[in-house]
Formats: sequence, structure tokens, C-alpha cells
Amino acid sequence: MTANHSELTGMTAEALAKIVFGKDPLFILDVRNEEEYSNWRIEGEHVQTINIPYFEFLEGAEQVWDQIPEHQAVLVVCAREGSSKYVAEQLMEHGIMDVSYLMGGMKAWSEHLEPVKVGDLNDGGAIYQFVRVGKGCLSYMIISGGEAAVVDAVRMTDVFTGFADNLGVKITHTIDTHLHADHISGGRKLAETTGGSYWLPPKDAGEVVFSYRKLGESSAITVGKSTISIQPVYAPGHTIGSTSLIVDGKYLLSGDSLFVQSIGRPDLAGKAEDWVDDLRNTLYKRYKLISEDLVVLPAHFGQAAELGEGGKVSARLGDLYRMNPGLNMQDEAEFRAAVTENLPPQPHAYEAIRQINMGKMSPPDEEQREMELGPNRCAIHDK
Repeated sequence: MTANHSELTGMTAEALAKIVFGKDPLFILDVRNEEEYSNWRIEGEHVQTINIPYFEFLEGAEQVWDQIPEHQAVLVVCAREGSSKYVAEQLMEHGIMDVSYLMGGMKAWSEHLEPVKVGDLNDGGAIYQFVRVGKGCLSYMIISGGEAAVVDAVRMTDVFTGFADNLGVKITHTIDTHLHADHISGGRKLAETTGGSYWLPPKDAGEVVFSYRKLGESSAITVGKSTISIQPVYAPGHTIGSTSLIVDGKYLLSGDSLFVQSIGRPDLAGKAEDWVDDLRNTLYKRYKLISEDLVVLPAHFGQAAELGEGGKVSARLGDLYRMNPGLNMQDEAEFRAAVTENLPPQPHAYEAIRQINMGKMSPPDEEQREMELGPNRCAIHDK
């Protein structure tokens, strides 16, 4: 916690992420409006949260005090910080003293990335998962022999360059498994910053206006002098170009084709009916051709229950074939209905985000932040 004026303290997004990862208890008072709260909130296995909009405190708040515990730490949350500070001060004046506010609000929560080590590679290298816990995005850094490749980077590229610098490695490749629709990719910017190569599946790049290297099953991507191999596996369905990556014969970076508790949706480019068969073929045939001992590392997660030890999101492929509902619909009509009907709302501003990721738009940073607010919705169900 960081001291502020009087006795009020602020909690950073990093500190909050560690609470969520550690599955520690926390009571959150969210003072945003009901619509914002119902759309997107902070979640955790032992996080209890209630929504009392800010304006209710302006109107006196006498009716809300019995909803707030007096002998438990309370974190007050709003969109950007200011309203939560005011409400936290009101709580303290009422005698609830163990109170803090989320510094930077949900905006900061949306942008925080927490690096988690996934495991070691055969030559002494390592793979790290960067968990954007507030939005459910997952990026990766594969490190070997003083070099690194970053997969599905988000737009906060300073996190990746800073992490690489701290480890003394050079980023030589950035890779997007597909053209993203739920968040703004940092892959091209990161490649330009570091002098690395930017890879993108060509079938997703028909409208891009920048140069890139074509990511396909014949691509040979190595990291480090000891040659950590990244083997692309064409896996269409979420997009027509979606490509998974097998790393070091141990890990399957599945992009948005396969998640721990769900599967990718095929409708974010308006091609649901066209891509259903591709998605089913990827999940029920193409992935069956690779080892079930591979550890699946997806590009997103949907809920806090998917966070494992230390915040890591992963699962063995063979286990997913037993437990993931999206891999256990033997009836093709059932599968088609599941991935085309009653889907969750599409991601906020997803059409504009696709345009940005094609290089056709370049809005100011603040506008990009607003576009990305809210949860990812790349799975056929988000709960």
C-alpha cells in the first residue's frame, strides 16, 4: 500500500493482482454505475464484491452502511480513482478504518500485466506468461540463448522490453497467432522498437497495410543459439488464419482457438457460418494429431477460476479433451449451435480494434484505452 493524504491509502493494481493470484480474501466496494459493474468487475476465488454507485454516497449513504463490513479490509474501486477516494474517505469518517482505494481505478486494472514463469525449456531457456488479469489477455515470452520471442503481445509494450532488459535478453521475434479483435496488438510496435521480426498469419493479413513475415506451417522460427524451435500449426476457426505454436515440443500456444474452459468463437469477423466447420476440424481433428501431453497455453481466459498456481493459466491437452465442454460435443449440429447461437456480446469496439491491428487506424493512446475497457469475449461463453 502507498500512503496518501491523511490516513487514506491506495492499493496498486500489482498488489491487487497478487491478492487474486494468491486466492486471498478481499472485500471490494465498486462505486461505478450498475451497467459498468454488471459488464465487467474484479473477480477472484475469495473476492467478495458489491456495487453501490457513487451517487448514492452523494445523497447521504445512510442506507448503505449495513452492506459494508466494519471489521474487514475494504477496497473501494471506481473507473479512474477519484470517486473511490471520496467514498473511501466517507467510510473512514463513518468509522470503517481499514479502507483503501484502487490506484488508477479500473483503467489501471485493465492495463496491468503480471509475469508468471510457466516452466523451463530443454536447453536452459524458459517461457513466461504475462497475465493481463483485469482483461483476461495472456501474452508469452520465450527465452533461450540471450534471445526472446514474444507471442500475442498487448499494446503495453514497455512491460515486455523492461522484462527482457532485466533478464539481459534481446527480443528478436514478435508473433501474433491471429488478427486480434478484442485488444490492440503490440506485436508490430514491439518489433519496430526492438528491431525484431513481426510474424502474422497471411490469411488474416489480407487487409493489413504494413510489412510482416508470413506465419505458416513451413515457417522456421528459432530463438537463441541453442535453437528453441517454434513450430506453427494451422488452426483456423476463430479466424481463418489462426495459427497455434508448438514450443520446444512441450507447449501448445493455442491462441484463441482453445481455452482452458471453453473454445474460440468464429463470429468476430462476421464469418460464423463460414468458419464453423474449420473450427470443429481444428479442435476435433487437427489437435488430435499432436501429443496430448502438450501443455496448452491460451491467449485468453474468461474467469478467475482458470487461474492456477501463482496465477498461471494452463492445462494438459489430454485433460482438456476430457474436461472442456467445447471438446465434447460429438453431435455436429450441437456444436454448430453452440458456436453460432446465444453467444455473449461481442467485444467492445472490436471492429475499430481490428482496423487498428490492420494498420488502418492509429487513434490517440487515451482513445485506445477506452476501446479496450471491459472483459475479453473471445470464447463462445464468458462464464
